[in-house]
Amino acid sequence: MSAESSAANGTPNGAQNTPSSSTNNPSTNTSAVTAVENAAELSFGNEFDSDIQILSNAQVAVILQMSAQNALVRDEELHDVYKKTQKYVERFNTMKNPEKEHQELVDELDNLQGALTTFRKETEDGEEMELHGFEVAALMNLVATDTMVEEAVALIPSLSRFPESAVDEILDLIRSTMIRIVSYGS
Repeated sequence: MSAESSAANGTPNGAQNTPSSSTNNPSTNTSAVTAVENAAELSFGNEFDSDIQILSNAQVAVILQMSAQNALVRDEELHDVYKKTQKYVERFNTMKNPEKEHQELVDELDNLQGALTTFRKETEDGEEMELHGFEVAALMNLVATDTMVEEAVALIPSLSRFPESAVDEILDLIRSTMIRIVSYGS
């Protein structure tokens, strides 16, 4: 499939949204459906169906820093991919404070992730809504102290299913943790 036809049907890298047909490949006698991933609708591949923990950039940064320190103690060299990953998460990590111990940061981030994971809001018709693991990590990566509800919903469209007041409550949770993390000597 050419890049033009791929772009024309709205799928990246030539992925198709149609079932594969056994007539296209005589050696195949079963049909499979290509999963369509859509973060706005919280539709992900099978990898996200299992009970996994999605990490934020801040959590990955702390893990990589601790691992790099251990490697130095053991006189091991870090691979280029490791260094590039560490550089990336440090660049986009908004929750950092070099004055705090790693364990303090880990505890704060784990507490925030726990609070976001257990966040519940009831709709007018009695349905209980909760944040998806993807939303939790995306929010932890996104938020600065001045992030507004509209900005959060624009960047994480699946949040639009929550009332504006609930998104603001979520952002307040993250802001308060971020302030504790970046505050000197707390």
